[in-house]
Amino acid sequence: MPILDKHAFEFFSRSAEQTRRIGMRLGGLLGTSDLVCLQGDLGAGKTTLVQGLARGWGSLDSVSSPTFVLINEYRRPDDCRLFHMDAYRLESAPEAAELDIDSMLARGALIVEWAERIVSILPADRLWIGLEHRAEEQRQMNFRAYGLRYDELLAELQADMFGAL
Repeated sequence: MPILDKHAFEFFSRSAEQTRRIGMRLGGLLGTSDLVCLQGDLGAGKTTLVQGLARGWGSLDSVSSPTFVLINEYRRPDDCRLFHMDAYRLESAPEAAELDIDSMLARGALIVEWAERIVSILPADRLWIGLEHRAEEQRQMNFRAYGLRYDELLAELQADMFGAL
């Protein structure tokens, strides 16, 4: 019998499009000051998930990986912002602190790829999504909520994906 954990769940995506659709569902739930942390090796599907997140959030802009610019900023008509940070090229958490994460969270939602590299400077409350490459198109996605807001967000996402649990 599976162990149910209200703070976490896992999902197996069978295609890049399914990963984007999950991102769209999550993106539609995000608000100002929400933090989504992504962890996974190269090719695990992080940017694909962010493409869906931005679309579901209502971005007017197309999504690309911010590996070389560190942060992409996406807009929507209500002037809210979605910040997309890639921490892969950051040398240290103090270097990331100079990017003023608090300011980004005050102005919109923040998604951090390679979040494990700067976890020490991130707020304790967050949604953590680990992605693992399982087969050509398949990805295992492990969702974990830290904090009441993210427990609620995770419950909303599960309800949206699977119906009432």
